[in-house]
Amino acid sequence: MHSTDLFAQLSLIIVLVTFVSMIVRFLKQPLILGYILTGLLIGPSFLGLVSKGNESFEVFSSIGITLLLFIIGMGLNAGVFKKLGKVVLLIALSELTFVGSVGFFITQSFGFNFTEAMLVGLCLFFSSTIIIVKVLTDKKEQTRLHGQIAIGVLLLDDLVATFALLFVAAGKNGFSTGVLGFLVIKGILLAAILYLVTSKVLPRLSKVFASSQELLFLFTIAWGFGVATLFELAGFSIEVGALFAGVSLAGLPYSQEMASRLKPLRDFFIVLFFITLGQSLNVGNLAAGIAPAIFLSAVVIILKPMSVMVGLGLFGYTKRTSFKAGINLSQISEFSIILILLAQTAGMVSESLAAIVTLVAIITITVSTYLMQYDNQILLRLERRFQFFKERVNHEEDAKQTTTHSLILFGYKKGGEEFVKTFKQMHKKYVIIDYNPEVIESLERQRLPFIYGDATDMELLREIGIKHAQLIVSTMTNFSSNEQLIKYINRISPRTITVCHADNYEEAVALYRHGATYVMLPHYIGSERISAFIKKHGTNHKAFNEYRQKHMLNLGSAALK
Repeated sequence: MHSTDLFAQLSLIIVLVTFVSMIVRFLKQPLILGYILTGLLIGPSFLGLVSKGNESFEVFSSIGITLLLFIIGMGLNAGVFKKLGKVVLLIALSELTFVGSVGFFITQSFGFNFTEAMLVGLCLFFSSTIIIVKVLTDKKEQTRLHGQIAIGVLLLDDLVATFALLFVAAGKNGFSTGVLGFLVIKGILLAAILYLVTSKVLPRLSKVFASSQELLFLFTIAWGFGVATLFELAGFSIEVGALFAGVSLAGLPYSQEMASRLKPLRDFFIVLFFITLGQSLNVGNLAAGIAPAIFLSAVVIILKPMSVMVGLGLFGYTKRTSFKAGINLSQISEFSIILILLAQTAGMVSESLAAIVTLVAIITITVSTYLMQYDNQILLRLERRFQFFKERVNHEEDAKQTTTHSLILFGYKKGGEEFVKTFKQMHKKYVIIDYNPEVIESLERQRLPFIYGDATDMELLREIGIKHAQLIVSTMTNFSSNEQLIKYINRISPRTITVCHADNYEEAVALYRHGATYVMLPHYIGSERISAFIKKHGTNHKAFNEYRQKHMLNLGSAALK
């Protein structure tokens, strides 16, 4: 293909992606759906803008997957597993056992062999990092309790996927013990070399790279692609090398900045990955694989979230947290596609099975995107059916108590310390509610009363007896969370004094309209001044009302009418 032809094709595809994405956005649908539709649309089954076996677009696809796995690797941190505890590990194991087993038997029932069935069962276990993180970020729920659980499971998925990719890489040369053992030894040696370089050499050079944003960007790409190529030369896949390259940088202080600079580049090439995926689909294979794809998709969309919900229910999590965490994991991963395509290249699975798994990926990613987008509405309709979660037992000792608290603090990290000092001086029973694992560890070390939970979890709020609280303070910076909390408290207990945070005057006005007693604004009053006011007046409603009126006048009485 001439360079001008490639440029023209790429330009046309970008225009088409933009056009389809605009339609999808106009219809208020997730943009991910637009990417998937575009990939299918330009393939040989429809417009045929990209021919099958086009090496240029396959290279673009490989770049996208390499960047994706590289960035995922930079996000892998052993500390995360420690903070999230055994819950995530046991949920992932139960999900792998249940979903993997059902997928294995369904695949075998359609006439595929043992190895193919095992790989499909594994593919069903993986959930999509790019889909989940993107939707959670768009909804600003990546730090919510259900988001933390889902991300924890994703990290375990990535570890399992690494070993699966090693298994497939070994399959290229047969599965003799000697070949696999030699491959593992080479992997350990490469990992050791990476560790030595990143622990001894890179920390001394990192300041040089960080002195220039452009140099840091170039170094990051050079490291990721260079290590990926090194692993490929050693007999592994590029994907495995990219993942290890990212993991080796995870401990550096600039890893987050490195990853953030690569994400726009990753997103562009991931779109091209979907394009290459769409043009590689064979309509004949898809037609023959519709039945198994539907059955396997049902396992992922229905049984997979149910296994997560039941597991979290047994651990004492609420309906809301369990349901939303399960819905987040209701798709298969880009890892699944990579794994099955590599297995096809290695001759381990048939082309028809690769097409089936690809179809399952398209179905589940599309459906789960909708489920995640409208999970709150779905939960409201189905909540009464989840009787299994009616009795909730929290892990923390404070949550096991049914006694109420006079003072409740939501969020500890930003200004919460000042309020805790005040609460202690008031000599009233108080509790801190937070969903950040690092904050929970800090509270535990300080022996402060806490509950690990989400401020927007209405079931949790009912169980801690929030309607009996005299004073509730929220240092949360998320407006929607504060809005939902204030609305709920004002509805069930309008006499409760509520203090919350706003980033600007418009948010403060809205929170006052919803019934907030006082709204802290960064430019008007901080946590120290309101804490001093609470020390002096306690829970005196009259004093708070006068303070509130003064603040409302400063905001502008006309804006509050």
